[in-house]
Amino acid sequence: MSDYLNVSGRIFDIQKFSVHDGPGVRTIVFFKGCALRCKWCCNPESQKHEIQTMLQNGKEKTIGRDVTVAEVLEIVRQDMPYYRRSGGGLTLSGGEMLCQSDFAYALLRSAKEAAINTAVETTGFASYEVIEKLLPHIDTVLMDIKHTNSQKHKAFTTQPNELILENAVKIAKNAKKLIIRVPVIPTFNDTPEEIGDIAKFAASLEGVTEINLLPYHRFGKDKYDGLNREYLMGDLPSPTDEQMQQLKSVAERYGLTCKIGG
Repeated sequence: MSDYLNVSGRIFDIQKFSVHDGPGVRTIVFFKGCALRCKWCCNPESQKHEIQTMLQNGKEKTIGRDVTVAEVLEIVRQDMPYYRRSGGGLTLSGGEMLCQSDFAYALLRSAKEAAINTAVETTGFASYEVIEKLLPHIDTVLMDIKHTNSQKHKAFTTQPNELILENAVKIAKNAKKLIIRVPVIPTFNDTPEEIGDIAKFAASLEGVTEINLLPYHRFGKDKYDGLNREYLMGDLPSPTDEQMQQLKSVAERYGLTCKIGG
C-alpha cells in the first residue's frame, strides 16, 4: 500500500455515514472534474477541476482541495466498525473519478489492501483501458445510463453516448458487480418509452440484474446561484410518485430488479 499513499488528487467533499451509493454504511469521496455538463447536475461545483469560490449562505466558500491517498484513507478508516457491521465501505463519486484515474486507482487499490469494500459512481465516459485498470479493485460499479439516443444525450449532457454504451458492455463482462442507474429527468428521459429502451439495454448486459431510477430534484439550484451560473432546467417539477412507480413497472418488464432512488 505504501507505494500509493503519496499519490494526490483533487476532491471537493468527503461525506460520511451515507446509506446510498453502494451497500451498507459508506464514506463517499467526491472528485473534482467531469467531462459531462448535464443540465440537471446537482453538484455544479464538481464539474471544473479548478479550485473555485462559491457563495454559500452569504459567505464565500473555497470549493476543492488537494489531498493524498493517505489523508483520505485516514478519514475513511475511522468508520471501519460500521463497514464491517453493514457491509459498507468507500465510494468514489464526483464529478467523475475517471478524470483523475491515477488518483482513483491508487485510492481503490489502497482501500482493498486495507480490506475496505469499494464502489464507484461513474458515467463511464473514458477510454476502456483507463476503466479496465480500475475494475479489479472495485466491488460495485454504479454506472449511469442516461439515454439510448446519442443526439438527445449530447443535447442535455454536451457529450454523445456511443462510448458510454460500448463501455457498459465491456464493464458488465469484467466487473464484479454492475448496477445501472438512470437519473429520471423531465423533458429528457421520463417517458415509458425512453425508460423502456434503457431497461432493455441494461437487461442485455451480462450479469446485470438491477436498475435504479433516480428522480430529478432541484436541490442543487442554490449552488448555481452561488457560482453565478444559470440553472438550465428552469422550474421543471420533479416526477410524481405515481410516475416513478409507472416507470419502475416498465423497467421490471425486462426482468430487472428496479429500485427508486439509490
